[in-house]
Amino acid sequence: MKANSAEAAAEKEGLFSQLLALKRPFWMVNIMEMLERLAYYGVRVVIPIYIAQADEIGGLHFTQTEKGIIFFWWAIFQSITPMFSGGFADRYGFKKTIAVSVAIKVLGYVLMATQRDFWPFLIGCCVLAFGTAIFKPGVQGTLVQSLNKKNSSVGWGTFYMLVNIGGFLGPPLAHFLYGISWPAVFYGCAIIVSLNFLMLFTYKEVESGDEKKGSPFRVLMITARELMNFRLAVFIVIMSGFWLMFMQLFDMLPNFIVDWVDSTAMVKGLGLPEWMQQYHSDRGPQVSQEWLINANPGLIVLAVVFVSHLVARMRRVHSITLGITVASVGLLLAGFTTSGYICLAGILVFSLGEMMSSPKMNDYLGVIAPPGKKGLYMGFANIPQGVGWGVGSLLAGRVYDLQGDKANLAIDYLARNYGITDVTRPEAMDTLQRVANLSAEQATQLLWNTYDPYTLWYQFAAIGFASALGMWLYARWVRRYEEPDV
Repeated sequence: MKANSAEAAAEKEGLFSQLLALKRPFWMVNIMEMLERLAYYGVRVVIPIYIAQADEIGGLHFTQTEKGIIFFWWAIFQSITPMFSGGFADRYGFKKTIAVSVAIKVLGYVLMATQRDFWPFLIGCCVLAFGTAIFKPGVQGTLVQSLNKKNSSVGWGTFYMLVNIGGFLGPPLAHFLYGISWPAVFYGCAIIVSLNFLMLFTYKEVESGDEKKGSPFRVLMITARELMNFRLAVFIVIMSGFWLMFMQLFDMLPNFIVDWVDSTAMVKGLGLPEWMQQYHSDRGPQVSQEWLINANPGLIVLAVVFVSHLVARMRRVHSITLGITVASVGLLLAGFTTSGYICLAGILVFSLGEMMSSPKMNDYLGVIAPPGKKGLYMGFANIPQGVGWGVGSLLAGRVYDLQGDKANLAIDYLARNYGITDVTRPEAMDTLQRVANLSAEQATQLLWNTYDPYTLWYQFAAIGFASALGMWLYARWVRRYEEPDV
């Protein structure tokens, strides 16, 4: 017993010692991921507004349900494809798959910039998603090969921090670019992601450990066989519930903030500069939704390495369980009132839960992956996100159309109370204010009190809590099969 304790103590090196021990390939793929995320979140944080916000100038003005359909297929292509592209990354090499993915992503951004009809725009989103799906296993496979059990927690935390630096810089980039035009957002992000072609020359190939032989069909057969692992399948199902809840921060909350959250007091009380504001002619200056959401990557950049170091002493599945629970509370808090301050507090609580759960999911799969199948298992890490995001998109689109979309609720109120039925979404709020002789704030409060849109968050938080319970039961079950430090 003493020998085991001494061995465990020896493995727990200090935070800075572990960081200094990380090798060049680790840092190179982190920079590549940071650039990719900068471009990706430059689009991702504003695209719910571009697609479906009723009063967005230059937007597509699709319905929330149509937005959900777009995100569903985006999720399928981005998160299910790595089931197979992960195996191909192991087989054909990480650098080759990264190079192919960057070219596809550039094409996706260009299509999104030029297409405004539903199906062509959807195809552009799917092309971008397909390129992202090929990109991830190559980067994450390199990362896993650069880590070991002693430094994997800090390594994944560092990776998550650098990823979120890209995510943090994405919203101000988007805010600047769509000040020029909406197409400029997509073209600008295409240029940024193409910088990774240069990064490919900065490090040597990292071997996957897999045999470099066999047909593509053999690779697919290996992938299918690994998915039949019952423990892996149960883990994927549980984490799918977490991702269903998780993605609503990025898919539904931006529209909810623009529709309902009043952050005028934050602008005045904190003295926020104009480049963090979105001015509404009828509501005055508001904190732009991308900057409120940006509190998520901002806190992660500051705290994730430290949090990862703290939870390194916990079993990975225990950290995931706690993180899912905290994130679910945060999501509920973010949409509970119209207060900008409370919304921000909810986003910060959510971010704390994310730091304890999301990096640990990749960490856990990397540790339990068999030799030579690191890229494959990193591909599997995207399946829960794909399933949860895809199902959640269809659910959230329909739910928000019925319970949360302010323009739709204004149309319903006009029909029920004034018999007016020929109003379009872009003109709904102006019509309600004119007919009812209300200010924008009064009309918003009227709809809030009448329809209780905050209740739409209850079902998503409940799914999160159910996933946390499932992970707790899973942790008890797998204890007998895994080493104590897993």
